[in-house]
Amino acid sequence: MKRFVLGWFHVIPLLFVVSTSSVLADEQLTLIYSGNLDGELEPCGCSAEGNLGGIKRRATMLSQLRRENPDMVVVSAGGLLSSDDPGDRLKGEYILKGYASLKYDAVGVQWRDLVYGAEFLLNQPLPWAVSNWSDNNEVPDRRVINRNGNRIAFFNWLDPKNSPMRQMRGKHRLVNDTPVSLQTALKEAKQKGELTVLATTLKASQAVKDIGLDFVDILMQKAAYEEYGAPYMEGKTLVVQPGSRGMRLGRLDMDIQGAQIKKWSHKVIPMPESVVDAPELAAWYEEYNAKVKEAYLKRVELRKNNTSGKSPYAGEQVCSTCHVAQHKRWSDSQHAIAYENLEGVGKSFDPACIGCHTVGFDKPGGFFDINVTGHLLGVQCESCHGAGRAHVEAAGKKSLPNANWSRQEICGQCHVQKHSPGFDIKTYWPKIAH
Repeated sequence: MKRFVLGWFHVIPLLFVVSTSSVLADEQLTLIYSGNLDGELEPCGCSAEGNLGGIKRRATMLSQLRRENPDMVVVSAGGLLSSDDPGDRLKGEYILKGYASLKYDAVGVQWRDLVYGAEFLLNQPLPWAVSNWSDNNEVPDRRVINRNGNRIAFFNWLDPKNSPMRQMRGKHRLVNDTPVSLQTALKEAKQKGELTVLATTLKASQAVKDIGLDFVDILMQKAAYEEYGAPYMEGKTLVVQPGSRGMRLGRLDMDIQGAQIKKWSHKVIPMPESVVDAPELAAWYEEYNAKVKEAYLKRVELRKNNTSGKSPYAGEQVCSTCHVAQHKRWSDSQHAIAYENLEGVGKSFDPACIGCHTVGFDKPGGFFDINVTGHLLGVQCESCHGAGRAHVEAAGKKSLPNANWSRQEICGQCHVQKHSPGFDIKTYWPKIAH
């Protein structure tokens, strides 16, 4: 009896096939899978609920799994990158470098991975695969992995209907539009006695319509947000739904007979803070933070040169002259030391964090440097109520910008699912009630 582990990480249209030259009777197969990384190089540490995952912890977990099973095959479904924030390109560069060190056997591609162009992606030495790429000389249509006489063929379906190029004028055929070649490959795989696994950004119902599951043993449908869905059978196909943001891993333990799944069990593997960071990635992480700081300081210099006129932000000291009791309540809260907390974890140069730990970051007259705008550190009055200089100069006769906002709207500027998944206004408001 042989044991194999197929590991993987983010969701995208991807397919891989587990193949053996002999009948798979009484074989055991363990599939480690996950959904999109979505540009999350590391977890946000602002809450215990969101402090899960990250490349450094994933490296530790993969090492542990490999020690338990040296024949493990690791496959990523892609969806690694994001373009939501100005620093995401730099972060994406280091995500790809980090993945290159994890020794993946195959990596799929999602449209989000192509946000900075194909060259940005393919410059990294990762085993990419796209089964319907129109130019097969650029990206292989599969990755074939040999382990102990077994052949695992990894395919990736990049759904053309989701292509951002469809909105452009002219012809932009990066991928082939029909799944004919994929269907043929699936059928051939089953005829050879191979176990087929198809991952896609489509929902299961749409995959049935667009591709068909006649020759699919395991379908990984579109990722759910963070949490994994419960596996279920769709005819003879086992359907799984991974989570997103790289916070967890899914594990399927299966008994395989004649290239058919006869028995399976499933569990989700979280990666909390108790999973130590992989020491081999320490230099990579230090280099990433140094680059983030370098980029931030360049940005600060540009802001210094372009800053002119009076800032619309007054700062908490000015607010305190009239709102004494409210200022005292704020001074004793975690909001007051939000920037110090960033410094404590070495993230006071990361734009992805600074915005919710200072006043007006990236807005005209807002925080951009501790030496120039040090009076805007922390989550101050104006973080919630809006720029207050006009209110001050009018002796309170001019309303603050957010005067008509509800508490939920005010807090929701920063307390979003991504950073504060356990946020509940009824629980949080008493901590800063004023």
